[in-house]
Amino acid sequence: MDIDDRKIKILQAIISDYINTGEPVGSRTIAKKYDLGISSATVRNEMADLEEMGYLEQIHTSSGRKPSDRGYRLYVDKLMRNEPVTLEEENLIKGYLLDKALFEVDKTLKQAMGLLSELTKLTCILATPSVNKSYIKSLQLIRIDDNLILLVVVTDDSIIKNSMIRVRIVPSSEVLYKMSTTLNERIKNLTIEQINLEVINKMKSDLQGYDEIFNAIVPALYDILKESSDTDVYMEGATNMFNYPEYNDVERAREFLSLINSKEYIKNLLTDEQGISIRIGKENFLPEAKDCSIISASYKIGDKSLGSIALIGPTRIPYSKVTSIMAKVVNELNEVLRFNTDY
Repeated sequence: MDIDDRKIKILQAIISDYINTGEPVGSRTIAKKYDLGISSATVRNEMADLEEMGYLEQIHTSSGRKPSDRGYRLYVDKLMRNEPVTLEEENLIKGYLLDKALFEVDKTLKQAMGLLSELTKLTCILATPSVNKSYIKSLQLIRIDDNLILLVVVTDDSIIKNSMIRVRIVPSSEVLYKMSTTLNERIKNLTIEQINLEVINKMKSDLQGYDEIFNAIVPALYDILKESSDTDVYMEGATNMFNYPEYNDVERAREFLSLINSKEYIKNLLTDEQGISIRIGKENFLPEAKDCSIISASYKIGDKSLGSIALIGPTRIPYSKVTSIMAKVVNELNEVLRFNTDY
């Protein structure tokens, strides 16, 4: 059975109404609210066909219909009209990310999460960069006092990690600067996985006469990088979902809480796809996410993907508006991250 123009218009009307109200939609509602030029009886027959085709679902025999995952997929892929962000939203996004978080990558990411959650009224999740995938931009040894050295490691995506090293005697700041320069010649532009035994032996040879410091640096460097090797997941606006009446249902609320409280679940739901990815209901492949839609994007510096940011909501979220806001925030975030790194 083909989906003709009349069925398309009815499906669009049902999806629009259901997104706004969360209530199953009846044929009378469509005939009265939307100027389709057909009777409620005709609408009812077309709705029955759309249900048979898998685009609508009927919760109870006597109730109206609601869109199925397949119906939302058709809407998102073919029917959705772009709803641009307002000038006020655009100014808020630009100002908020630039003014609040300049030169601090971690803070920039958290500001972006808060902004997305606030503007969309959805739950926002973010996967941080894994240092395993990063290049070491610089290593610096800084004299704190006679017995303490601060080891600072900066990656190419501006993640900064540090560790305190205690030794019997700390050389002068000039000597530490020369040691830092020597070490950078060995490890700059290497990933953490590339700092193997051969590299370590060359570093040891370069620092002959400073065995105590070298022997303290290697485990400290290892600890820093090991601590940073796993992707972390952060969340903002977890309670926003409970503003949707669907989550007054105890079982659905329990499923959602189980979903967002599992780091592994969240990692599996995020994607590294280019552009905006929309996964609807059962497309998420997790029972706990079967009633959710997840809109995600990767944030990056240049062409290098750093991590993923996503919004989670019920399947009836206002896709057009949410995807526009997501695209604007991610584009602005990428610009800020690029500027921070270039600086």
